[in-house]
Amino acid sequence: MKNVNNSKLRIIPLGGLEQIGMNITAFEFEDSIIVVDCGLSFPEDDMLGIDLVIPDVTYLKQNLSKVKGFVITHGHEDHIGALPYILKDINVPVYATRLTIALIEGKLKEHNMLKTTKRKVVKHGQSINLGQFRIEFIKTNHSIADASALAIYSPAGTVVHTGDFKVDYTPVYGDSIDLQRFGEIGKKGVLALMCDSTNAERPGVTMSEKSVGRTMDALFTEHCNSRIIVATFASNVDRVQQIINSAYKHNKKVVVEGRSMVNVITTAVELGYIRIPDHTLIDIEQLNNYPPEATVLITTGSQGESMAALSRMAQNLHRKVHIMPGDTVIFSSNPIPGNEKAVSKVINELSAKGANVIFQDAHVSGHACQEEIKLIYSLVHPKYALPVHGEYRHLKAQASIAAQLGIEKENIFVLQSGDVIEMDADSAKVVDKVHTGSIFVDGLGVGDVGNIVMRDRQHLAEDGIMIIALTLEKGSNVLLSGPDIVSRGFVYVRESEDLMEQARAVVYDAVEKCLERNITDWGKMKNVMKDALGDYIRKKTKRNPMILPVIMEV
Repeated sequence: MKNVNNSKLRIIPLGGLEQIGMNITAFEFEDSIIVVDCGLSFPEDDMLGIDLVIPDVTYLKQNLSKVKGFVITHGHEDHIGALPYILKDINVPVYATRLTIALIEGKLKEHNMLKTTKRKVVKHGQSINLGQFRIEFIKTNHSIADASALAIYSPAGTVVHTGDFKVDYTPVYGDSIDLQRFGEIGKKGVLALMCDSTNAERPGVTMSEKSVGRTMDALFTEHCNSRIIVATFASNVDRVQQIINSAYKHNKKVVVEGRSMVNVITTAVELGYIRIPDHTLIDIEQLNNYPPEATVLITTGSQGESMAALSRMAQNLHRKVHIMPGDTVIFSSNPIPGNEKAVSKVINELSAKGANVIFQDAHVSGHACQEEIKLIYSLVHPKYALPVHGEYRHLKAQASIAAQLGIEKENIFVLQSGDVIEMDADSAKVVDKVHTGSIFVDGLGVGDVGNIVMRDRQHLAEDGIMIIALTLEKGSNVLLSGPDIVSRGFVYVRESEDLMEQARAVVYDAVEKCLERNITDWGKMKNVMKDALGDYIRKKTKRNPMILPVIMEV
């Protein structure tokens, strides 16, 4: 494609930089926008009560007429999780490989959106045309099957987006990454490479997923006389396949437990990505029909999530499975940065119940280490490097790899979410910043919990609340009852009767003063009560509970 119009290609990451999760990037050329991935991230510890965090796509809403479609690299939550929420506002077709579309359909079904959303399955090696863009799907390896890299062809040049990838020459299912195609595209000239940075700080290469199978076999042989519970990521279909293989080899029955695990495995079995030997899989209801040492449980909760199956087992809250002394629990994952505390809590709880916990060497990453990143750069030969998918330190680590490989310093861009970079064969520079951010999903509410509500939740969580209730006579403003004080999360009332009694007296005085001075405006009265009680409590306890006065009229 020759660029006749001298327009530039605009690349706008709307999320996914400075963090692992919430990946979404817009590519814009003249009247066309395509969006690569549409992921969510999970709430941090200070996001009280929040279930999920999705990207703010105001920019896409403002340019709705240009948006041609979502192109998805693979089926992980941090790449597909926000789709049902965002498609409600931006209803355009979704393009992805077979397993990815099947997982997206599971989400759309939950949100009753199957009928209203167009979706198209794309095979590796196929291209789709969207507006001014042509997008080619390239086979890669990752910790979920059917992962793709994308070659995005525009009149201003070609961009290669690796998606999440590793180079696995001996994958469990399907073919190895299509390195030849990366080389062919590289030969024709590539404007920019957007490469996965998650493991850019780690030297060497990522081990093959097959190596986990060998470790599993060894662990199953070593612990053949105990029940084995393996916790791993629900989406890692190849890992589940290898656990099933080891179980079959050792004559053990397999139970799959955890909602997300059951969903993904059911989908993968239907599509033929997992092959389960007959009579190997049993229902959790049948677990007690077999001796413990003849069973294996594959479960969610390898990240210590409080609601996942493994955490519930560790706390004796699981209805069907109780941890017994002698159980072997294998963590087939590494803690995601930030989850270390939760994981070690679960390990301690399991150990205290007499389980033998194994968390070394039963996992390999799904992301490329330094040598594989170098390999992709060498094949693609991009003019510009735009590291993606990672916290700042990961992006920085990849930037230094690109520099070692001879890409000029001024052609390497460590972007932030919201940066607009314009590029063509002659130049690339950040020209603008668009509005981006996080939208909180809490229950069915999307975006109705913002900074002010979060601040109130923080305040309630740290200091509690005191409610003042009183009744005035209509017209004459005589105090009929109260003021009564109710507190929650502030002090234990029965042990602080003096404090509460004095507090009530302080409020009573404040109300009397207001009535004496003929203040009838409720707003003013409430402020006077708040100030009086607040000052008193602060002096006595050095605490600042939230104070809510309630006035009724009879």
